[in-house]
Amino acid sequence: MADQFDLRRLANMFRRRARLMAAVAALVFLAVVLVTMTATPMYTATANVMLDTRAEQVVNVEAVLSGLPADSSVVDTEVEILKSRRLAERVVNALQLDKDPEFNPALRSPGLVATARQAIRSTIATVSPPEAQDSAVAEQKAHERVVNSVLSRLAVRRSGLTYVINVSFEAESAPKAATIANKFAELYLLEQLEAKFDATQQATNWLNSRLEGLREQVLSAEAAVQQYRINNNLLSAAGTNLTETEISNYNQSLAEARAQVAEDEARLSTARSQLARGSTGDDLGEALSSPVIQQLRQQRATVSSRVADLQGRYGDRHPEMLTANRQLSDIDAQIQAEIQRIISNLEAKVQVSRQRAGAIGGSLSSARGTLAGNNQALVRLNELERTAEASRTLYESYLNRYKETSSQQGIEQSDARVVSEATIPTGQSSPKVPLNLALGLVLALGCGVGAVILAEMLDAGLATAEDVEQRLDVSYLGAIPLLASVAEGRVGSPIDYVVEKPLSSFAEAFRNLRASVMYSRLGEAVKIVAITSALPGEGKTTTSVCLARSAAQQGNRVILVDCDLRRRSVNRMFGAEPQRGLIEVLAGEATLEEVTTIDSVTGVRLLPLAKSSLTPRDVFGSAAMDRLLEQLRESYDLVILDTAPVLPVADTRVLAPKADAVVFLAHWRKTPQHAIEAAFRLLSGTGAHLAGVALTQVDMKQQSKYGYGDPGYYYAEYKKYYVS
Repeated sequence: MADQFDLRRLANMFRRRARLMAAVAALVFLAVVLVTMTATPMYTATANVMLDTRAEQVVNVEAVLSGLPADSSVVDTEVEILKSRRLAERVVNALQLDKDPEFNPALRSPGLVATARQAIRSTIATVSPPEAQDSAVAEQKAHERVVNSVLSRLAVRRSGLTYVINVSFEAESAPKAATIANKFAELYLLEQLEAKFDATQQATNWLNSRLEGLREQVLSAEAAVQQYRINNNLLSAAGTNLTETEISNYNQSLAEARAQVAEDEARLSTARSQLARGSTGDDLGEALSSPVIQQLRQQRATVSSRVADLQGRYGDRHPEMLTANRQLSDIDAQIQAEIQRIISNLEAKVQVSRQRAGAIGGSLSSARGTLAGNNQALVRLNELERTAEASRTLYESYLNRYKETSSQQGIEQSDARVVSEATIPTGQSSPKVPLNLALGLVLALGCGVGAVILAEMLDAGLATAEDVEQRLDVSYLGAIPLLASVAEGRVGSPIDYVVEKPLSSFAEAFRNLRASVMYSRLGEAVKIVAITSALPGEGKTTTSVCLARSAAQQGNRVILVDCDLRRRSVNRMFGAEPQRGLIEVLAGEATLEEVTTIDSVTGVRLLPLAKSSLTPRDVFGSAAMDRLLEQLRESYDLVILDTAPVLPVADTRVLAPKADAVVFLAHWRKTPQHAIEAAFRLLSGTGAHLAGVALTQVDMKQQSKYGYGDPGYYYAEYKKYYVS
């Protein structure tokens, strides 16, 4: 974990990128300051609207449009309504904000940015002329832009979990901000009232129109019932069917008639049985109650008393006695005649009663037949009555609702109220200079850090031994310093400095490089060393010459072979232009001794290339080249081949397998890693032994800011050890 995240490495990264970080941070902070100082002061006013859950009940009837429930989602919905485009359009129209330059860009004086934008649009218009646009459409688009501008200044949010909604508006003028915020709250409440009023009005109109149809339906249904009653003789009185009433009356009359018949028959039967038993009829009930018989009996009693008196006075044969007996017999005859009349009358009453009962029974049977027919007609009548009753009930319910709805008109209440109106703000809400500067500083530091991280990510070069070994997975051979970074005062050529200052850190770098190369193949001698790189300008020739001179100073027999047919950099470095060289030796046109020159300073042998050495033939892959290398191996302690770059030229891939070791050079922090990896892929199939990678032109002063643990990191501590 410590290898992945090292605070010292992180600190070194920011230290070496300090200028970049400071420059980016300064630019960002300056931009924030400029934006803050040039920004137009804005003022924010806030009105508080509360959803009122305690609605007043002026009339105890159900409202057409019910009040808002006390639900969290309802509050959030009302927040969105306050932010709706429709409400913003009403505010724009009410306050004529489309005539305010603050919200209508068309009324503003064009600034620098607007002028540039207009110029670009004009240029585009000349290239591709815009389509003709209707004036109404253009006006609508301008109005939409004003509404968009108003909505962008509006902020509506719920205050915590309460029913209070904060309506804030930001404007360049403090009074204007308060006016617009209050107008939003006012029109929001008005919109609620209008919604309820419109709903009530629509309900009333609909109920009224519906009642007309229902009224006609009720009248039609009731008329159908009455007409059916008339057509089917189903008339009734006091809610009862007349036929049923008639049958009831007939039943009662029939019972009375039958009782009367029984009574008359009982009287007649009793009278007849009394007469049959030898009664003279005096004891009959009707006779006893007959006034005629009672009068005759009184007369008889009088006559009988007189007869008794005459019989005792005159005897039976007296004329008065006879007259009295005749009167008594006449009275008895009248009584018997009256009794017979009573019996006859009883017989007549029985006959009448029987006829009356029969007549009532017949009428009852007729009425019952009529009732049976009526009962069949009652099925349809009941259906018609149910239809009429349903229509009547529906009509009455609609009528009651119509009355309730009509009573609500004019007493609608809003579901919200303004808790506090927006007041004119005393201080600007933006820009907040201290906060902006603080955030700008944080943003500047963040951008600076981001720039450093981005620069590190885009830095594909190699800077330390750790980079070489971890990213390339090859051995690190050493670092060749940039002469200007290690030498004090005015310096000349690096190849001369390594001779003039053999104890300097610059010369020591080549001795370290030679030691790394010599021991790159354990158990095997390394005599032939090929120096190459991925791209030109990596310091191959300088490194080759300095390495050769450094080795020669240590008493080694060294020969430097220039194998770069296109550049011939060794010749230019020593200021010589030989007529014959390596190509002539390989062609057999000259001997090695004839073309070899000697470095007069160090004794290094040089095998150059002649001016006309460029040839299309594969001279390095020939047997002559193999023989030459074997001859050099036997004659010298160290053979250095200064080859061409790997990527642009194929010669090095031919020479590399013939060397004991290949030293790959990479320009410090410059050579892309991908280029090195591409060169490695080209060399991987040749069988060449890659000793490792050495970094060239390393700025030792800057190297101390890279790679904690790298030898160059401690250069400041050990540089005094060397003799400049």
